[in-house]
Amino acid sequence: MKKNVAIFCPSGNFGGMELDTVKLAKRLSPYCNIVLVTKKGGFIEQNFDKYFSKDDGVVLKSLSFKNFSFLNTIIQTKKLLKKYDIKNIIYFGTSKLKVVYFALLGTNINLIARHGTTRREKKGFFNKLIYSRIDYHIAICKHLLNNIKQIFPFGKQTKTCLIYTSINPKNLNKQDNKKLTFLHTGRISEGKGQVDAIKACEILVQNGIDFEFFLVGGYEKGYEEEFTKFYNSVEYKDKIKLIGFTNEVDNYLSKADIFLFPSYGEGLSNSFLEALSVGLKCLSYDNTSFPELKELGFDFVLVKNKNIDKLKEELLKVAKNDIIFDLGKNKEIIETMFSQENEIKKYLEILK
Repeated sequence: MKKNVAIFCPSGNFGGMELDTVKLAKRLSPYCNIVLVTKKGGFIEQNFDKYFSKDDGVVLKSLSFKNFSFLNTIIQTKKLLKKYDIKNIIYFGTSKLKVVYFALLGTNINLIARHGTTRREKKGFFNKLIYSRIDYHIAICKHLLNNIKQIFPFGKQTKTCLIYTSINPKNLNKQDNKKLTFLHTGRISEGKGQVDAIKACEILVQNGIDFEFFLVGGYEKGYEEEFTKFYNSVEYKDKIKLIGFTNEVDNYLSKADIFLFPSYGEGLSNSFLEALSVGLKCLSYDNTSFPELKELGFDFVLVKNKNIDKLKEELLKVAKNDIIFDLGKNKEIIETMFSQENEIKKYLEILK
């Protein structure tokens, strides 16, 4: 018998959390009766038909999740939980979790909080009350698992679980390039490392190495002016291609030789794992979840955090093929530890 599951994503934005919500709903739909609950007028509601067909059997419900309609949102949540006989809730993030807390009063519904980013400490009586109701905290990497244990109040029943997000293997036809090609994917923001990546490329210019660098991703709100000012100050900006948001990421993955990703911190980067899965040579800073990927056996270059000089040094070595990578090993780890079968199995183990 299929399990009845409501997957909540109260965000109306477009980003990694929203895409992960959609992917999990689709992956679990053959095994569960899924109700996908999201913000009214947001990205998931507007693009639902692009990701799901009638055969998926996923039911979409949208709520306002606004402070002025707080009580009404609780009432609507209670109604849909009763209507669809929901036994489990998988809640992405922690924003607006108080809505679910009040809707769950008097029930024994299995509340699962899924975490994809580092959280700050949750203090105060009200936070303790809400977070103690959680039955399972799911982390997508050990870094986040430790973060959860340090900052969240736990109830007597609360447990933690590590579930790696699955990566679908891709067989891309590698494009032949006349020049060395770099790639960075992700929204352009202060913490994603695009500025450090561009600065590091100076070493290539100084050594007469021709290259092009594709930055794929739209701007984080409020950051475009600052980034554009920096970009226009770069003497070799003609080699840096600002692609913006696109649905054709695979095209750039097939063009690229090297994935340059000096992010200042990630929960567990889907972009980085995807680059490893298609056989790109990858570089990152030594922070958050990247050392864990090394421990899992992935072969890539780990650079001292926020050390641009060291990043330049390692980038030059990679560009000159002074470092040999076991790219086949990276693909094998993706296909085993990050398989869809593993992810689904672990979710089904904790669902009622």
